[in-house]
Amino acid sequence: MTYLRPQFRHPDSPVNRLGYTRQHYEGGLSTLCAGCGHDSISAAIIDACFELNIEPHKVAKLSGIGCSSKTPAYFLNGSHSFNSVHGRMPSVATGANLANRDLIYIGVSGDGDTASIGMGQFAHVVRRNLNMAYIVENNGCYGLTKGQDSATMDLESRSKKGDVNMYSPIDLVKIAIEIGATFVGRSFSGDKEQLVPLLKAAVSHRGFALLDVVSPCVTFNNHEGSTKSYAHMRNNNDAMPVDFVPMRQEITASYDAGTTHEVCMHDGSVVRLHKASEEYDIEDRQSALQAIHHHASQGKILTGLLYINRDGEELHEALGTARRPLNELTEKELCPGSRFLDSINAGLR
Repeated sequence: MTYLRPQFRHPDSPVNRLGYTRQHYEGGLSTLCAGCGHDSISAAIIDACFELNIEPHKVAKLSGIGCSSKTPAYFLNGSHSFNSVHGRMPSVATGANLANRDLIYIGVSGDGDTASIGMGQFAHVVRRNLNMAYIVENNGCYGLTKGQDSATMDLESRSKKGDVNMYSPIDLVKIAIEIGATFVGRSFSGDKEQLVPLLKAAVSHRGFALLDVVSPCVTFNNHEGSTKSYAHMRNNNDAMPVDFVPMRQEITASYDAGTTHEVCMHDGSVVRLHKASEEYDIEDRQSALQAIHHHASQGKILTGLLYINRDGEELHEALGTARRPLNELTEKELCPGSRFLDSINAGLR
Protein backbone atom coordinates (compact mmCIF):
# COMPACT_ATOMS: atom_id res chain seq x y z
CA MET A 1 0.00 0.00 0.00
CA THR A 2 1.22 3.50 -0.77
CA TYR A 3 0.28 6.83 0.79
CA LEU A 4 1.83 8.92 -1.98
CA ARG A 5 -0.38 10.83 -4.38
CA PRO A 6 0.12 10.21 -8.10
CA GLN A 7 1.91 13.15 -9.70
CA PHE A 8 -0.01 13.05 -12.98
CA ARG A 9 -2.65 15.72 -13.45
CA HIS A 10 -4.70 16.58 -16.49
CA PRO A 11 -2.81 19.19 -18.55
CA ASP A 12 -5.98 21.32 -18.78
CA SER A 13 -6.60 21.45 -15.02
CA PRO A 14 -7.98 24.89 -14.07
CA VAL A 15 -5.59 27.38 -12.53
CA ASN A 16 -6.24 30.30 -10.21
CA ARG A 17 -4.93 33.85 -10.41
CA LEU A 18 -1.52 32.72 -9.10
CA GLY A 19 -1.23 30.12 -11.83
CA TYR A 20 -1.66 27.27 -9.32
CA THR A 21 -3.81 24.18 -9.83
CA ARG A 22 -5.59 22.43 -6.98
CA GLN A 23 -2.59 20.08 -6.81
CA HIS A 24 -0.61 22.89 -5.16
CA TYR A 25 -3.10 22.85 -2.27
CA GLU A 26 -3.27 19.10 -1.71
CA GLY A 27 -1.53 17.08 1.00
CA GLY A 28 -0.88 13.38 1.56
CA LEU A 29 -3.39 10.62 0.98
CA SER A 30 -5.85 10.26 3.83
CA THR A 31 -5.54 7.32 6.23
CA LEU A 32 -9.00 7.97 7.71
CA CYS A 33 -11.90 5.56 7.20
CA ALA A 34 -13.38 5.54 3.72
CA GLY A 35 -16.30 7.95 3.63
CA CYS A 36 -15.21 9.94 6.70
CA GLY A 37 -16.75 13.41 6.73
CA HIS A 38 -13.37 14.87 7.73
CA ASP A 39 -12.02 14.12 4.24
CA SER A 40 -14.84 16.17 2.74
CA ILE A 41 -13.79 19.08 4.96
CA SER A 42 -10.17 18.73 3.81
CA ALA A 43 -11.36 18.83 0.20
CA ALA A 44 -13.42 21.95 0.96
CA ILE A 45 -10.38 23.66 2.53
CA ILE A 46 -8.38 22.87 -0.63
CA ASP A 47 -11.12 24.40 -2.78
CA ALA A 48 -11.43 27.47 -0.55
CA CYS A 49 -7.69 28.24 -0.56
CA PHE A 50 -7.48 27.62 -4.31
CA GLU A 51 -10.36 30.00 -4.98
CA LEU A 52 -8.97 32.64 -2.59
CA ASN A 53 -5.63 32.57 -4.44
CA ILE A 54 -3.74 31.93 -1.21
CA GLU A 55 -0.05 31.07 -1.44
CA PRO A 56 0.34 27.85 0.60
CA HIS A 57 3.59 28.98 2.24
CA LYS A 58 1.70 31.91 3.79
CA VAL A 59 -0.55 29.56 5.78
CA ALA A 60 0.12 28.09 9.23
CA LYS A 61 -2.09 25.10 9.99
CA LEU A 62 -2.33 23.82 13.57
CA SER A 63 -4.11 20.97 15.31
CA GLY A 64 -4.37 19.01 18.55
CA ILE A 65 -5.05 15.26 18.88
CA GLY A 66 -7.77 13.10 17.34
CA CYS A 67 -9.04 12.00 13.94
CA SER A 68 -9.73 15.64 13.09
CA SER A 69 -6.24 16.70 14.09
CA LYS A 70 -4.71 14.29 11.58
CA THR A 71 -6.39 16.08 8.69
CA PRO A 72 -3.92 19.00 8.24
CA ALA A 73 -1.61 16.38 6.73
CA TYR A 74 -4.16 15.99 3.93
CA PHE A 75 -4.22 19.58 2.64
CA LEU A 76 -1.78 22.43 1.91
CA ASN A 77 1.36 20.33 1.81
CA GLY A 78 3.48 23.44 1.22
CA SER A 79 2.31 25.33 4.31
CA HIS A 80 3.72 25.61 7.84
CA SER A 81 2.30 23.00 10.19
CA PHE A 82 2.28 22.14 13.89
CA ASN A 83 0.47 19.19 15.48
CA SER A 84 0.25 19.97 19.20
CA VAL A 85 -0.94 17.92 22.18
CA HIS A 86 -4.54 17.18 23.13
CA GLY A 87 -6.59 20.34 23.63
CA ARG A 88 -3.59 22.69 23.47
CA MET A 89 -3.76 23.93 19.88
CA PRO A 90 -5.16 27.39 20.85
CA SER A 91 -2.12 28.32 22.95
CA VAL A 92 0.29 27.21 20.22
CA ALA A 93 -1.73 29.19 17.66
CA THR A 94 -1.66 32.24 19.94
CA GLY A 95 2.11 32.14 20.33
CA ALA A 96 2.73 31.65 16.61
CA ASN A 97 0.26 34.39 15.68
CA LEU A 98 1.80 36.92 18.07
CA ALA A 99 5.25 36.14 16.68
CA ASN A 100 4.18 36.45 13.03
CA ARG A 101 0.97 38.25 12.20
CA ASP A 102 1.63 38.03 8.44
CA LEU A 103 0.62 34.35 8.16
CA ILE A 104 -2.91 33.03 7.69
CA TYR A 105 -3.79 30.78 10.63
CA ILE A 106 -6.06 27.77 10.20
CA GLY A 107 -6.67 25.63 13.28
CA VAL A 108 -8.32 22.22 12.96
CA SER A 109 -9.77 20.57 16.04
CA GLY A 110 -12.42 18.06 17.01
CA ASP A 111 -15.34 17.90 19.41
CA GLY A 112 -13.25 16.03 21.98
CA ASP A 113 -10.14 18.15 21.43
CA THR A 114 -12.16 21.37 21.85
CA ALA A 115 -15.24 20.63 24.00
CA SER A 116 -13.57 18.38 26.59
CA ILE A 117 -9.87 18.62 27.42
CA GLY A 118 -9.43 21.79 25.37
CA MET A 119 -12.48 23.76 26.57
CA GLY A 120 -10.45 26.11 28.78
CA GLN A 121 -8.04 27.02 25.99
CA PHE A 122 -10.87 27.32 23.49
CA ALA A 123 -12.73 29.79 25.71
CA HIS A 124 -9.71 32.06 26.05
CA VAL A 125 -8.69 32.07 22.40
CA VAL A 126 -12.28 33.08 21.59
CA ARG A 127 -12.46 35.95 24.08
CA ARG A 128 -9.04 37.27 23.01
CA ASN A 129 -10.29 37.42 19.40
CA LEU A 130 -7.17 35.85 17.95
CA ASN A 131 -7.01 36.34 14.19
CA MET A 132 -7.53 32.78 12.95
CA ALA A 133 -10.02 30.38 11.41
CA TYR A 134 -10.85 27.68 13.97
CA ILE A 135 -12.51 24.62 12.37
CA VAL A 136 -14.16 22.00 14.58
CA GLU A 137 -14.73 18.69 12.81
CA ASN A 138 -17.61 17.57 15.00
CA ASN A 139 -18.69 13.90 14.91
CA GLY A 140 -19.96 13.53 18.48
CA CYS A 141 -17.61 10.68 19.36
CA TYR A 142 -14.00 9.66 19.98
CA GLY A 143 -13.23 7.86 16.76
CA LEU A 144 -9.63 6.97 17.70
CA THR A 145 -10.66 5.20 20.91
CA LYS A 146 -13.63 3.07 19.81
CA GLY A 147 -16.42 5.61 19.57
CA GLN A 148 -17.22 6.77 23.10
CA ASP A 149 -19.64 9.72 23.25
CA SER A 150 -18.02 13.15 23.23
CA ALA A 151 -19.26 16.28 25.00
CA THR A 152 -21.14 17.43 21.87
CA MET A 153 -23.25 14.28 21.59
CA ASP A 154 -26.91 15.27 21.74
CA LEU A 155 -29.14 14.26 24.62
CA GLU A 156 -30.84 10.88 23.99
CA SER A 157 -28.78 10.26 20.85
CA ARG A 158 -27.91 6.56 20.58
CA SER A 159 -24.42 5.12 20.29
CA LYS A 160 -23.59 2.31 17.86
CA LYS A 161 -24.10 -0.19 20.71
CA GLY A 162 -27.56 1.28 21.36
CA ASP A 163 -26.72 3.15 24.58
CA VAL A 164 -28.62 6.42 25.05
CA ASN A 165 -26.65 9.54 25.93
CA MET A 166 -27.96 10.95 29.23
CA TYR A 167 -25.93 14.18 29.33
CA SER A 168 -26.78 17.59 27.88
CA PRO A 169 -24.51 18.51 24.97
CA ILE A 170 -22.07 21.39 24.78
CA ASP A 171 -23.06 23.63 21.86
CA LEU A 172 -19.82 25.27 20.71
CA VAL A 173 -21.48 27.88 18.51
CA LYS A 174 -23.64 29.19 21.36
CA ILE A 175 -20.66 29.30 23.72
CA ALA A 176 -18.53 31.10 21.13
CA ILE A 177 -21.21 33.73 20.53
CA GLU A 178 -21.69 34.25 24.28
CA ILE A 179 -18.01 34.83 25.08
CA GLY A 180 -17.10 37.10 22.20
CA ALA A 181 -16.36 35.33 18.92
CA THR A 182 -16.65 37.77 16.03
CA PHE A 183 -17.53 35.16 13.37
CA VAL A 184 -19.53 32.01 14.08
CA GLY A 185 -20.77 29.53 11.51
CA ARG A 186 -22.03 25.97 11.41
CA SER A 187 -22.07 23.64 8.46
CA PHE A 188 -22.28 20.00 7.39
CA SER A 189 -19.43 18.13 5.75
CA GLY A 190 -21.90 16.75 3.19
CA ASP A 191 -22.92 20.25 2.02
CA LYS A 192 -20.00 21.48 -0.08
CA GLU A 193 -21.99 24.33 -1.63
CA GLN A 194 -22.43 25.89 1.81
CA LEU A 195 -19.15 24.79 3.39
CA VAL A 196 -16.70 26.22 0.83
CA PRO A 197 -18.11 29.80 0.93
CA LEU A 198 -18.18 29.66 4.74
CA LEU A 199 -14.53 28.58 4.82
CA LYS A 200 -13.59 31.39 2.46
CA ALA A 201 -15.41 33.90 4.65
CA ALA A 202 -13.85 32.51 7.86
CA VAL A 203 -10.32 32.72 6.44
CA SER A 204 -10.97 36.27 5.19
CA HIS A 205 -12.42 37.47 8.52
CA ARG A 206 -10.25 39.67 10.74
CA GLY A 207 -10.51 38.20 14.21
CA PHE A 208 -11.55 34.84 15.62
CA ALA A 209 -13.73 32.80 13.25
CA LEU A 210 -15.31 29.58 14.50
CA LEU A 211 -16.71 27.11 12.01
CA ASP A 212 -18.39 24.10 13.64
CA VAL A 213 -18.80 21.40 10.98
CA VAL A 214 -20.94 18.34 11.70
CA SER A 215 -18.85 15.53 10.23
CA PRO A 216 -20.33 12.03 10.60
CA CYS A 217 -18.05 9.23 11.81
CA VAL A 218 -18.86 6.40 9.40
CA THR A 219 -17.41 3.78 11.76
CA PHE A 220 -18.98 4.66 15.11
CA ASN A 221 -21.64 7.35 14.68
CA ASN A 222 -23.51 6.99 11.39
CA HIS A 223 -26.37 4.72 12.38
CA GLU A 224 -30.10 5.15 12.92
CA GLY A 225 -30.67 6.96 16.20
CA SER A 226 -27.53 9.09 15.96
CA THR A 227 -28.00 12.85 15.60
CA LYS A 228 -24.57 13.18 13.94
CA SER A 229 -25.25 10.78 11.06
CA TYR A 230 -25.48 11.64 7.37
CA ALA A 231 -29.16 10.68 7.30
CA HIS A 232 -30.06 12.79 10.34
CA MET A 233 -28.22 15.87 9.02
CA ARG A 234 -29.79 15.59 5.58
CA ASN A 235 -33.26 15.31 7.09
CA ASN A 236 -32.91 17.98 9.79
CA ASN A 237 -30.51 20.55 8.38
CA ASP A 238 -32.06 24.01 8.04
CA ALA A 239 -29.39 25.39 5.74
CA MET A 240 -28.97 29.05 4.87
CA PRO A 241 -27.39 29.30 1.39
CA VAL A 242 -24.17 31.32 1.51
CA ASP A 243 -22.13 32.93 -1.23
CA PHE A 244 -18.70 34.55 -0.96
CA VAL A 245 -17.81 37.29 -3.44
CA PRO A 246 -14.09 38.25 -3.65
CA MET A 247 -13.36 41.97 -3.69
CA ARG A 248 -11.94 41.89 -7.21
CA GLN A 249 -15.34 40.98 -8.67
CA GLU A 250 -18.21 43.38 -9.23
CA ILE A 251 -20.67 43.00 -6.38
CA THR A 252 -24.23 42.70 -7.58
CA ALA A 253 -27.29 41.13 -6.08
CA SER A 254 -30.91 40.43 -6.84
CA TYR A 255 -32.90 41.29 -3.72
CA ASP A 256 -36.11 39.82 -2.43
CA ALA A 257 -37.23 41.88 0.55
CA GLY A 258 -36.23 40.30 3.84
CA THR A 259 -34.45 37.27 2.37
CA THR A 260 -30.97 38.41 1.30
CA HIS A 261 -28.35 39.98 3.54
CA GLU A 262 -24.88 41.08 2.45
CA VAL A 263 -21.95 41.58 4.83
CA CYS A 264 -18.94 43.52 3.56
CA MET A 265 -15.69 42.13 5.01
CA HIS A 266 -12.60 44.14 5.96
CA ASP A 267 -10.81 43.42 2.69
CA GLY A 268 -13.78 44.45 0.54
CA SER A 269 -15.07 40.95 -0.12
CA VAL A 270 -18.73 40.18 0.55
CA VAL A 271 -20.58 37.36 2.27
CA ARG A 272 -24.06 37.06 0.79
CA LEU A 273 -26.52 35.24 3.00
CA HIS A 274 -29.97 34.11 1.94
CA LYS A 275 -31.85 34.09 5.23
CA ALA A 276 -34.63 31.70 6.11
CA SER A 277 -36.35 34.42 8.15
CA GLU A 278 -36.27 38.19 7.88
CA GLU A 279 -36.61 38.40 11.69
CA TYR A 280 -33.13 36.89 12.22
CA ASP A 281 -30.23 39.37 12.30
CA ILE A 282 -26.78 37.74 12.00
CA GLU A 283 -25.15 40.91 13.35
CA ASP A 284 -27.11 40.81 16.61
CA ARG A 285 -25.81 38.39 19.26
CA GLN A 286 -29.15 37.86 20.99
CA SER A 287 -30.99 37.35 17.71
CA ALA A 288 -28.46 34.70 16.66
CA LEU A 289 -28.77 32.81 19.94
CA GLN A 290 -32.57 32.89 19.76
CA ALA A 291 -32.54 31.57 16.18
CA ILE A 292 -30.21 28.69 17.13
CA HIS A 293 -32.38 27.82 20.16
CA HIS A 294 -35.61 28.05 18.14
CA HIS A 295 -34.38 25.59 15.49
CA ALA A 296 -32.97 23.24 18.13
CA SER A 297 -36.32 23.15 19.96
CA GLN A 298 -37.85 21.87 16.71
CA GLY A 299 -35.19 19.18 16.30
CA LYS A 300 -33.48 21.14 13.52
CA ILE A 301 -29.83 22.14 13.06
CA LEU A 302 -29.42 25.71 11.82
CA THR A 303 -26.39 25.97 9.53
CA GLY A 304 -24.77 28.85 7.71
CA LEU A 305 -23.23 32.09 8.94
CA LEU A 306 -24.89 32.42 12.34
CA TYR A 307 -23.22 35.55 13.75
CA ILE A 308 -20.67 38.18 12.71
CA ASN A 309 -19.22 41.27 14.38
CA ARG A 310 -17.07 43.34 12.04
CA ASP A 311 -16.14 45.92 14.70
CA GLY A 312 -14.33 43.63 17.14
CA GLU A 313 -10.75 44.47 18.10
CA GLU A 314 -8.46 41.56 17.26
CA LEU A 315 -5.60 40.61 19.59
CA HIS A 316 -2.78 42.47 17.82
CA GLU A 317 -4.82 45.66 17.88
CA ALA A 318 -5.66 45.21 21.58
CA LEU A 319 -2.01 44.63 22.56
CA GLY A 320 -0.46 47.15 20.17
CA THR A 321 2.11 44.61 18.95
CA ALA A 322 4.83 45.21 16.37
CA ARG A 323 3.67 45.37 12.78
CA ARG A 324 6.56 43.19 11.62
CA PRO A 325 7.14 39.52 12.48
CA LEU A 326 9.55 39.04 15.38
CA ASN A 327 12.07 37.18 13.22
CA GLU A 328 12.45 40.28 11.07
CA LEU A 329 13.32 42.59 13.98
CA THR A 330 16.93 43.45 14.77
CA GLU A 331 18.64 42.77 18.09
CA LYS A 332 18.49 46.48 18.93
CA GLU A 333 14.74 46.52 18.33
CA LEU A 334 14.18 43.37 20.40
CA CYS A 335 16.56 44.40 23.21
CA PRO A 336 16.56 48.23 23.38
CA GLY A 337 18.50 48.28 26.66
CA SER A 338 18.05 49.00 30.33
CA ARG A 339 17.18 52.69 29.87
CA PHE A 340 14.09 51.76 27.85
CA LEU A 341 13.11 49.18 30.49
CA ASP A 342 13.55 51.80 33.21
CA SER A 343 11.18 54.15 31.36
CA ILE A 344 8.55 51.40 31.14
CA ASN A 345 8.85 50.63 34.84
CA ALA A 346 8.65 54.31 35.69
CA GLY A 347 5.40 54.57 33.75
CA LEU A 348 3.89 51.77 35.84
CA ARG A 349 4.66 53.34 39.21
